[in-house]
Amino acid sequence: MKIEDIRKDFPILGTTVYGKPLVYLDNAATAQKPLSVLRVWEEMSMAKNANLHRAVHSLAMSATDAYEKTRDRVRDFLHAGSREEIVFTSGTTASINLVAFSFGEAFIREGDEIVVSVDGHHSNIVPWQLLCQRKNAVLKVLEIDENGYLSPDSLRKIISQRTKIVAISLISNVLGLINPVKELIDISHEKGVPVLVDGAQGAVHEKIDVQEMDCDFFAFSGHKVFAATGTGVLYGKKKWLEAMPPYMGGGEMIDHVRFDGTTWAPLPQKFEAGTQNISAVPTLVPAIDWLESVREDPEIEAGQREIVRYLSGELTGRERIRLFGVPRRTQDKIGLFSFTVEGAHHEDLALILDKMGIAVRSGQMCAEPLMDHLGVTGMVRVSFAPYNTMEEAEYFVKCLDKAIAMLI
Repeated sequence: MKIEDIRKDFPILGTTVYGKPLVYLDNAATAQKPLSVLRVWEEMSMAKNANLHRAVHSLAMSATDAYEKTRDRVRDFLHAGSREEIVFTSGTTASINLVAFSFGEAFIREGDEIVVSVDGHHSNIVPWQLLCQRKNAVLKVLEIDENGYLSPDSLRKIISQRTKIVAISLISNVLGLINPVKELIDISHEKGVPVLVDGAQGAVHEKIDVQEMDCDFFAFSGHKVFAATGTGVLYGKKKWLEAMPPYMGGGEMIDHVRFDGTTWAPLPQKFEAGTQNISAVPTLVPAIDWLESVREDPEIEAGQREIVRYLSGELTGRERIRLFGVPRRTQDKIGLFSFTVEGAHHEDLALILDKMGIAVRSGQMCAEPLMDHLGVTGMVRVSFAPYNTMEEAEYFVKCLDKAIAMLI
């Protein structure tokens, strides 16, 4: 598979911005969609638009079949033990909120402790804060080491007999480092504490095996793995999902409704109340197929590693640039780089780069506690996907130098 052929699958990459060819480097926020994904979304919208599970007419049966086949494909993608452990949501945020509410209702009491990580996305901090407020529980913070990895030693110090759940990121959306989640999970399980893993970045860049990882919950978003927006997945071990009450009430999540008491549908419908994202969820199938085909291509993989090596060198070799998330091992770093430039505001840099056709992220990246911890108000982030080229990486560095010269 050639990079030129890959790029043909993404029509948006052929567009221009301010008369310049688009260089899209904001993939950690939202990845672009290949034609195979767009075609499935169009087919579902035009030919299979009907509510799921309920009706017996042909259109509804076709929509339901596509939706449930997606569950099987996601189960295989995550190497989950059963399809009942796969719950569809609107994204990582919704998945984590589901666990924070339902697990919290079942298992959190006053004085209990919840561990979150300092590198966490707001979506893996705020839901737990809300739970602590409801239950009068205690929030503890897992620290990072000098390189930016989540620290097993920090977890050993703060975990206790009152700890009820640990919520961590496989890969920080700011630091771009692959965290030692297996070690963190093992430490937690030694204390009998379940672990939720935010896999929003991890599902894109790492092969996921939730059984080998032994996480209790794993969440990711469709729009980061090249599927439609408004789609997400929660994996949960069956023992936990069965013990947790429903997150929302309504259609599809019920078994029988009576005024003197209602019973719930079996997993996973118990957590899928209401009309689901009929057209979008099935796009996870072609998206996962595309992602896995690219991962298996040694030429594409080598090209991505070359970009990581190149930018790691370029962004650590300039006097005014401070790069965050410097790995101890090169294989721990994904194509995601966050940095500041002394004397230049991150928003100004992003605006100038945009005029040159380069789309980057600037600001706090929904990680304000991490920004506070690192002593900055914001950063510039560039994040790469398999359709990005070395030429684009080199063009970015050239334009970054120009932008810095304009501001300083």
